[in-house]
Amino acid sequence: MNFPEVSLPEHPKSQRLLHIHRNVPGVLSRINEIFSRENINIDAQYLQTDSKVGYVVIDVSTTADQANKLKDALATIPGTLRTRVLY
Repeated sequence: MNFPEVSLPEHPKSQRLLHIHRNVPGVLSRINEIFSRENINIDAQYLQTDSKVGYVVIDVSTTADQANKLKDALATIPGTLRTRVLY
């Protein structure tokens, strides 16, 4: 997959997660529900889509362990292709 290059400002002390998914209605809502359910505020979020695929870059103030748990929760969203903790 080719994605447009994205240059996002860094948020010190934030963990950056990536969610790649099929571009279908409701995915972004489900992503945000996970953070809301865990009472985690999103520091920054960037969404890019084309007709088939979307990706979201999410910065959150959390620990590395919690970021890995969030990654696992994001992976359960229907339509998810891949999730990663970037840092």
